[in-house]
Amino acid sequence: MTAAIIGAFLVNLLLGVPLFVTLLFASLVGFYFVNFDLAYRIIPQQFLSGIDSFSLMAIPLFVLGGNLLNESGLTPKLMNLSRTLVGHWRGGLGSVNILSSIFFAGVNGSAAADTTALGTLLVPEMKKEGYSAGYAAALTAGSSLIGPIIPPSIFMILYASLTNTSIGDLFLAGIVPGLLLGVIFFVVNINYCRKNNIPVSEHKPTLPTICKAFLVAVPALFAPILIVTSIIFGVVTPTESGALIVLYSIAVGLISQTLKLKNIINALIASVKLTSAIFLIIASSSIITWLLGYAQVPASFKALLMPFADSPTLILIIISLITFVVGMLMEEVSALMLLTPIFMPVAIHAGVDPVHLGIVITMNITIALITPPMGGCLYIAAAVSNIELGRMFREIIPFIGYALLVLLCVIAVPQLSLFLPGLFN
Repeated sequence: MTAAIIGAFLVNLLLGVPLFVTLLFASLVGFYFVNFDLAYRIIPQQFLSGIDSFSLMAIPLFVLGGNLLNESGLTPKLMNLSRTLVGHWRGGLGSVNILSSIFFAGVNGSAAADTTALGTLLVPEMKKEGYSAGYAAALTAGSSLIGPIIPPSIFMILYASLTNTSIGDLFLAGIVPGLLLGVIFFVVNINYCRKNNIPVSEHKPTLPTICKAFLVAVPALFAPILIVTSIIFGVVTPTESGALIVLYSIAVGLISQTLKLKNIINALIASVKLTSAIFLIIASSSIITWLLGYAQVPASFKALLMPFADSPTLILIIISLITFVVGMLMEEVSALMLLTPIFMPVAIHAGVDPVHLGIVITMNITIALITPPMGGCLYIAAAVSNIELGRMFREIIPFIGYALLVLLCVIAVPQLSLFLPGLFN
């Protein structure tokens, strides 16, 4: 049954059928092997129950909050702060690219949005400064991975809804791995610039310039702080924090007089498009998850991995390998929805902390965004950078390696992700 579901999924995916339709068709194939009479009752039931979760309401609210902040004109202010802080380094634009991704992570948490914005604004300037077009595009796509790891993160919200793990703990756990990924990319970029003689800017910022850029960007920088602190101190629930960030975004836009009715409408339309696609995928994936549970696939998987149950690290490496391969072929949200219920009992039996598992799965799913052939950020980066997709695939390989290196560090040293949740708890 499992092989038939995977085969039906891949065939329809290659034919260009919309993803949620592909998932529904694959579930019909699965019911053919189980009991097709159940399909008429289970499909609508699971389709609706899959999205009937209060915690999932946080997704459209966080997406809307991020879009409102972008429409309020805070994106250029964050980029200006990045230029002020690191633009005078060797190959400053590459460092600006990375630091901007770190700042944007707290605003929208979307790798695709970061790749689009930074690719459009920075890649042409990077090429003028001497960067190769392929490297500039790959750095943009690679640094965008920081977005879904540093809170807020849609992937973490989905994982929390599936496993009843604290969203506040997950948000805290993602901060250090996200920053570590940024540090790795800073080192890589500086090394590239030295090898290729990328010039050093002679204009170093003064303290008043830094202070001015920081003050202008404070409203955007305060957004992730508001989200995380309001959750971990129990002031609001994760869903309520989503509503809080929407109100905050509107207030910032109105006070600065940069948010007009047209901007609000644009933000609403963009949010509806993205969240409706996510929820259709979640609902469709829930049906296949039920099928796999009915066929006892998680139990079989657990029995298969029992010989490795004495080593949490080895279990996480195996989980990562499987997720990496699946992520190459499947859209990220659906992969997370399908794999988490299978991995969870195995990891818990091996003694893995649920928060640690959540960060490992989130990082794996995020890396899939730049993994050929299905990585969505690759197509965006190639399009905005005007380079061939084949070249994009070649240039991104080192950045996949750097991201996997950080993932291995997080697996081998659980405290990288568990230190902050433990500190606040």
